[in-house]
Amino acid sequence: MAIRIKARSGESVEQMMRRFKKLCEKEGLIKDIKRKEFYEKPSERARRAARKSVSRRVPREGE
Repeated sequence: MAIRIKARSGESVEQMMRRFKKLCEKEGLIKDIKRKEFYEKPSERARRAARKSVSRRVPREGE
């Protein structure tokens, strides 16, 4: 997964960096890097996934 950007005519380095950062954020790259920054035990990973799934399950009306 390579993110490539080409310099547009008259575009400054700061503008290119801003576009690059937005693309990285859109691809979820930054979130993934932060998540993998420290080792997470498999049990902690499973616990986090279970908590996430519980928060997604919202009771519907009539249930």
